[in-house]
Amino acid sequence: MARYVTKVRTRRPPEEVFAYMADLRNFAKWDPGVSRVVQVEGHGGGLGAVFDVTVNTRNKQALRYRTAIFNPTHELLVVAKTRSLTSQDRITVDADRAGSIVTYDATLRLNGARRVGSPLLHFMFNRIGDRASAGLCRALEGEPLT
Repeated sequence: MARYVTKVRTRRPPEEVFAYMADLRNFAKWDPGVSRVVQVEGHGGGLGAVFDVTVNTRNKQALRYRTAIFNPTHELLVVAKTRSLTSQDRITVDADRAGSIVTYDATLRLNGARRVGSPLLHFMFNRIGDRASAGLCRALEGEPLT
């Protein structure tokens, strides 16, 4: 399993930040590892919302993310599962004296026989996560805390 956690402080209010993060269509705006997002169920973020997220792999793999947890203005969990991998992204937004702190906690687990590639996955996932974290800081006009 590979895990990447980043925290970003922004002056934007929690409600605004959470709405932006919960609508996965915004991922393509800040994560250079994502080339396209299409919402296939629901309207914006919310429980039951489903998004096809195309990631920039050699073959432009689309992952179907389903919103599993949705606590408005605070917590979101989206999960994508294929035969070869499971991806979980947990986003929390907490009020800060000057705005918000966003915590983005992503895990990627290879399934089945592919698990032997986990050490390499961890290294690659950290590089991908660092680029996404920098993009998130730019999009939220924030600063990294981790």
